Amino acid sequence: MRGDSPAAVLFDLDLTLCVSTQAPEDLLSATFERAGVQPFCEVVDLAAVASETPECESDREFFAALFDLAAERVDGVDPATVPSWDLADAHDALVDHSAVRFRDGARDALDAALAHGPVGLVTNGGRDTQSTKLDALGIADAFGATVFCDPTAGMPPKPDPKPVRAAVDELGVTPDEAVLVGDSKASDVAGAHAAGARSAWVPYDDASNDGDHDPHHTLDAPEDLRDIL
Repeated sequence: MRGDSPAAVLFDLDLTLCVSTQAPEDLLSATFERAGVQPFCEVVDLAAVASETPECESDREFFAALFDLAAERVDGVDPATVPSWDLADAHDALVDHSAVRFRDGARDALDAALAHGPVGLVTNGGRDTQSTKLDALGIADAFGATVFCDPTAGMPPKPDPKPVRAAVDELGVTPDEAVLVGDSKASDVAGAHAAGARSAWVPYDDASNDGDHDPHHTLDAPEDLRDIL
């Protein structure tokens, strides 16, 4: 760090730089319908357990675990009766990873970071899925370092410190010279701290407050990143 200003900025992707243009409620409803399963949870129930899923090797495995956890938490549901893999397959068939847009203020935040110094991306998602989103946003080549967290490729997801450290190494800075901007306390804030980096928490919704980690900076909106550069 040069004073309070970071030498480099790392961004999370989902709900930090981009959001889906597919309405979550409609996608979940269509998922239940396609799988032939009576709806037993809402989007808020899935969001509440997202940070508790075990380390997964694919989007399919992640969503199966997500439905399993939601079934365990929702009153009146027998988890043993929930076909979580069928639901995961239905979701995978319906989700369009190219249907994304910049989160409000995120384009300004990215531009400010690029004008300031080295910029990296550290995203909990596989290369194919996340590259589709980056291509749709037109920012696939915007980053000096791009780290896709994929356990099958030897890169565990945040909050493991390895992906953050890999990004700062590629950018040529030390962890304490970087700030990670993300929406999740459980993965982004915790991952930054585990790696020895600073954190800038930019909550997207109530589910963003998914851990007890105290960020170095709390941003009301992505464009407020300018205030700490």
